[in-house]
Amino acid sequence: MQHSCSPRRLALLAAALLAAGAAAEGPSPNDRAPRLTGAPPVTGAFGAYLSGRFAASETDTAIAADRLLAALRADPDQPELLNRAFLAALLDGRSDALRLARRLPDSTIGNLLLAGADAQAGRWERAEQRLRNVSRSGPVQLVQPLLLAWAQVGRGQPEQALATLRPAVESNRLRALNALHAALVADVAGRPREAERFARIAVADQPQLPPRAAMLAAGVLQRAGQPAEAQRLLDALAGSGDDTALAVTGPAARRAQSATRAVSSPTDGMAEAYVALAGTMRGQGSGDFVLVLSQLALRLRPGFAPALMLVADVLAEEKQEEQALAALSRVSPDDPFAPLAALRRAAVLDKLDRPDEAAAVLRRLSEANPDLPQPAAHLGDLLRRRNRFAEAAEAYDQALARVARPGVRDWPLFYSRAIARERAGDWPRAEADLLRALELSPDQPYVLNYLGYTWADQGRNLDRAKAMLLRATELRPQDGNIADSLGWALFRLGDVRGAVTWLEKAVELEPRSSVINDHLGDAYWAAGRQREAHFQWRRALNLDPEPEDGPKIEAKLRDGLPTPPSSSAQR
Repeated sequence: MQHSCSPRRLALLAAALLAAGAAAEGPSPNDRAPRLTGAPPVTGAFGAYLSGRFAASETDTAIAADRLLAALRADPDQPELLNRAFLAALLDGRSDALRLARRLPDSTIGNLLLAGADAQAGRWERAEQRLRNVSRSGPVQLVQPLLLAWAQVGRGQPEQALATLRPAVESNRLRALNALHAALVADVAGRPREAERFARIAVADQPQLPPRAAMLAAGVLQRAGQPAEAQRLLDALAGSGDDTALAVTGPAARRAQSATRAVSSPTDGMAEAYVALAGTMRGQGSGDFVLVLSQLALRLRPGFAPALMLVADVLAEEKQEEQALAALSRVSPDDPFAPLAALRRAAVLDKLDRPDEAAAVLRRLSEANPDLPQPAAHLGDLLRRRNRFAEAAEAYDQALARVARPGVRDWPLFYSRAIARERAGDWPRAEADLLRALELSPDQPYVLNYLGYTWADQGRNLDRAKAMLLRATELRPQDGNIADSLGWALFRLGDVRGAVTWLEKAVELEPRSSVINDHLGDAYWAAGRQREAHFQWRRALNLDPEPEDGPKIEAKLRDGLPTPPSSSAQR
């Protein structure tokens, strides 16, 4: 995902959240304030305010909280500064956030935080009143019924809690989520028949429940005397081929499934509600709001793995990798989600250019889960990105050895291993993997492209390569690399006119590709358009060609092209 930060983003979020109506504080170094090059440092309250705003725009939650809280101490009665300092403290999990929330009686997020503190202290009537007074505009309204219901459970009124949720269950908006929480309320209250009924509604309304929701529904059904249905949900997760299989098949997961409830108290239920909304908001450009909701969940349920992983995801996306690692380190090794946290840790370490550490994490995870292919597959991906192709192929070997009967969903493993093998110089086995991937899933455009282009480049199976690449262009008509592959296959077949047409389109789609510009130059030369050929070759030479291709292009500029060239470039 492209990283982009608007200096106004956090300000706009603060205004929206504050106008709409749990972690220990840790010291952060004070020498990380941004300074304007060539200008004297800005000091005092204003300097702290400016550097805090800058840190907030970069999602550096630790520095933002340090600086904005320092600015507030110097100017404690400035309303805008109070709002910003509160939000920064909350995003960084600071204890100051609760103190500042008491000074913001009209803040939606402030009242949610205070309601959570009341709930933790057993002041359930006050918590319920705060939740009723929260503004019903914005995304918070989606979880307000859930929060109210859990507060009523805290008051010892499960029947009233179910009455609060029934209208939401009967509506079409987020029906599965509301039904799941009704099931959890009934489960905590010891009403298994109602718990089972609501769990069935949740599953029927959304057969592909999010992994966490499916795990919760399975627990409810298990305790309601429906072990077969519970196992069906878990088996579907385990067999999905998704990383979430690690959370339902590992040793910690098996222990958790036979132990106590995943939601055993009203505060647990409130934390689940916040995380469910945060998960819904992910991918919608709402990273700061996801952090707010996750921190509200962590106040209620410290160490809650799903919330910590959401925090880490947002921080990693915003290039705050060290803070992301710190969040992931708080996931208990005994938590069912610990393997998923380990996968995220490896990804962050790789992003920090610490591939050996990342590989070590994945190898340990693979050893701890000997029946699952995912850790070894991730290791293969990491090594392939690092151009360690022979090692990557070995990792994919291990992953595929753990797939008893390869099916449609397993084609990416064969494709990835094919790339690693081809780059390691083992084309025969790479070719076999590409053919196997197409056997499992015939219309994968990138597999068709890779195999068709390589055959064309080798001068083999040209008619079959052309058919494959025509199909790939139908599937991905705006992909410049695929258009180039088809053009190159036509060139090798002697269809110069068709080659020029497709290669010109490829250059339009991917104008900064050295390989594609080089190919178009070759086609122009074969078509008798030498001046245009020289132009394309010069352009290709200026677009950072691969080291082995540069001398070949220079030779063509000097001597022309006596015969159709053979390029080694691959996709």
